[in-house]
Amino acid sequence: MQLPRPTLTHLRGLAIAAVIANIAIVVTGGAVRLTGSGLGCPTWPRCTEQSFVAHQELGINGAIEFGNRMLTFVVGIVVALCWLAAMRYQPHRRDLRWLSGILVLGVPAQAVMGGLTVLSHLDPWVVGLHFMVSPVLVVVAVVFARHTRETGGPATRTVPAPVRGLAIGTLATTFVVMYVGTIVTGSGPHAGDLTARRNGIDPATISQFHADVVFLLVGLTIGALVAFRATSAPARAQRAALVLLLTEIGQGLVGFVQYFTGLPAVLVGIHLGGATLTVAAATWLVLGTRRLTAPAGTTDVENSADAQVEGAGRLDQFGSPAQPARQPG
Repeated sequence: MQLPRPTLTHLRGLAIAAVIANIAIVVTGGAVRLTGSGLGCPTWPRCTEQSFVAHQELGINGAIEFGNRMLTFVVGIVVALCWLAAMRYQPHRRDLRWLSGILVLGVPAQAVMGGLTVLSHLDPWVVGLHFMVSPVLVVVAVVFARHTRETGGPATRTVPAPVRGLAIGTLATTFVVMYVGTIVTGSGPHAGDLTARRNGIDPATISQFHADVVFLLVGLTIGALVAFRATSAPARAQRAALVLLLTEIGQGLVGFVQYFTGLPAVLVGIHLGGATLTVAAATWLVLGTRRLTAPAGTTDVENSADAQVEGAGRLDQFGSPAQPARQPG
């Protein structure tokens, strides 16, 4: 019996699951670090020299580290289902196949980086690079999710080019904030294991620099929100800017509280999860500045409701208000 072809609705559900899974593994990875379980499984790819699984002698730390490793397989299953659905979807969508393929390849890449962190005995610079793989995969998962709401035609801007550049700059600054955050963590008390070394950077100095970059990010986000409204950008773009700003404010509050309360593990974990949500929101911000148009001779059925809402706010290639697209027939 032949299985039914997946629809964009099926792909959309899998894409959302991929976003959630990639955020979840960041949070559980943070739990490994914050509970001092980074070397709960002291080697890789085995948990010990004799076994692939944790055993009772490794205690709770071994269970936590092994559990995080097992979650990698869950993420792998989710993104593999995304890829299989994208491959079977008709008509063929090269964009969906490429994006889901990158997600599939990201799982072993993340696993290898995780192994290197263990083999390096939690070197803070290696740990930071391991962490930075995750926001890249979150970006790809969010883009994949957005593409399941659109047809596979060419991309057209919905805002003037300088405004789109501002949105892209905001996303780039988000990544700078996250990387500097890994350096802050590498200078602080949460090494993931009592024997792991720190990066030797003064925590107060690097924390101040991190705060400065965060202020820059907030300023860029406010600028994007104002620019979107001034240019009558689509409603979803304006909502994305507002959500990003509120997320940044929440992150800032948690960051200040955790710094002045001695970096309690619970707040650090919340801050870590919020960082991935910030990346997702910043990605959605950029996606609000363009849309994929329906190929010639086809009707964008999946995106028709979106088009009706946003049609009045779209701009044509010359930066002038565009008229809502008429459906064929």
